[in-house]
Amino acid sequence: QVQLVESGGGLVQAGGSLRLSCAASGRTFSRFTMGWFRQAPGKEREFVAAIRSGGTTYYADSVKGRFTISRDNAKNTVALQMNGLKPDDTAVYYCAADLWGTRLQVAADYDYWGQGTQVTVSS
Repeated sequence: QVQLVESGGGLVQAGGSLRLSCAASGRTFSRFTMGWFRQAPGKEREFVAAIRSGGTTYYADSVKGRFTISRDNAKNTVALQMNGLKPDDTAVYYCAADLWGTRLQVAADYDYWGQGTQVTVSS
């Protein structure tokens, strides 16, 4: 069992930066592929970024070059550094854990989810 708690969301102007953090419970954190998803009002949950246990990273085209995912297996944390934020980045951001790491962009494949943190980017 893994519990995930996100933090770091907020209101920022376009062009600004935010850093989201996700703290995970459980001793098996290092085995999981960790992902960030987001969901805007009226839209489906979409993949943002993922990082495998060994550190390989993956990004959605919409955030590539602006967002950076990282993890600290010793501290059971995963972070999402978001730079160059745009109004289209406004959404609730969720941290998720996937034991198998087969289809990283498929939300249904993830086994555990956090409660989400709101990110709002004003124009």
